[in-house]
Amino acid sequence: MFHYDRRGREKEMNEFRQAWAKWSEKWTLLALAGTLLKWIILGSGVGILTGTASALFLKSLDAVTNLRLEHSWLLFLLPAGGALVSYLYWKFGKNSSKGNNLILEQINDGQETIPLRMAPLVLFGTLVTHLFGGSAGREGTAVQMGGSLAEWFGKLLRVGPVDRKILLICGISGGFGSIFGTPLAGTVFGLEVLAIGLISHEALIPAFVASFVGNLVTSSFWGVSHLHYSIGEVPALDWLVVLKVVFASILFGLTSILFSELTHFLKKWYTRLFKNPMLKSAVGGFIIIGLVYMIGSRDYLGLGIPLIQSSFTENVSPFAFLFKLIFTSLTLGAGFQGGEVTPLFAIGATLGNALSGFLHLYAPFLAGLGFIAVFSGATNTPIACFLMGIELFGSEAAIYLFIASIVSYLFSGHTGIYTSQRIGISKSHFISLPGGTTLSSVKGIRKKIKDGDR
Repeated sequence: MFHYDRRGREKEMNEFRQAWAKWSEKWTLLALAGTLLKWIILGSGVGILTGTASALFLKSLDAVTNLRLEHSWLLFLLPAGGALVSYLYWKFGKNSSKGNNLILEQINDGQETIPLRMAPLVLFGTLVTHLFGGSAGREGTAVQMGGSLAEWFGKLLRVGPVDRKILLICGISGGFGSIFGTPLAGTVFGLEVLAIGLISHEALIPAFVASFVGNLVTSSFWGVSHLHYSIGEVPALDWLVVLKVVFASILFGLTSILFSELTHFLKKWYTRLFKNPMLKSAVGGFIIIGLVYMIGSRDYLGLGIPLIQSSFTENVSPFAFLFKLIFTSLTLGAGFQGGEVTPLFAIGATLGNALSGFLHLYAPFLAGLGFIAVFSGATNTPIACFLMGIELFGSEAAIYLFIASIVSYLFSGHTGIYTSQRIGISKSHFISLPGGTTLSSVKGIRKKIKDGDR
């Protein structure tokens, strides 16, 4: 009886879609209005889910961070916490361990299901990481929660394959926009992160609705506030300043390569040495503890918010960006949960601060450029990063923010933190790569090309 009812409903839905398609050909404007209404409703649904999830996560994150700062001995539980989370993923996670890459794969014609369990697993795992002092971010958690909730929402409504992909994009945009309080950047990030050089306008309205509503729910309904920074005085547009910004942006792009490649290398290195995922995370925790006592500072644990704030108000250590980069790569490489983006903000802001004396530019100004530029290079999303810069710092520095985003994006090459990200169009006509190549396969393709030339 169950199968009969289900097939009957599917038949009715198909007949309705066919009738709607015929009707739409005659009444174009009404059809477009219907599409707009449809995605306002569906996008808002995803936005409510992601905004609520982000609010819960941000409040919980503040609580565990304050707890860690009050009780320094919690750092010594980092190995045990990492082992516990790895055990949960090994026992219950299934394909959830792929994280953000799983969501990108499903949007790009993947055949797997994004399980609802991904949301509570990544939430718990990230809170454990921050409670005990791992260096990680929060964007990965928000995006994964958004993707899994959007998948569940789509199943609930029995959407088709095309609408499912759009809903997953909404999950990314809603999660990103609500976690950082940047709805415009969240909109474009969900569209731009799928493939380098290509943006799908089909999901533009749904992604905006999800990001806008998600941010509104997080900030207005749940009362969660977001941090904003001031870049202070912006230098007048001058060729010498432009050249200095381009130079700094090249360094930002190269730094993003260092972060991405080191993180990927450590993930492979940890896995090769420690086949047991629990042991791998435990050893990674001990390495972080040892590094803390070796350099004599806990400044590089957690999100790195104090580092970012210091970059806009005072001079920071010229090696702060490198220490934060190493701490984060070691943490994520060992299998701890959390995102990369907020640490990337810290890496970029501290590097910009360090370059200010050498380039004779205002430190908060360069910190702001580094904040978005390293992120741009690591995620290959220059437009989203530019919009984030506008939303966080204002439009006065728009030209410089745009230069920093696109130059860093170019000089990061075909690397990035998301290995399942596709290359739609190569960044240079001198670099030939087949369309649809993923970042994880770039090195193998280049090796084959070189071997063929010999």
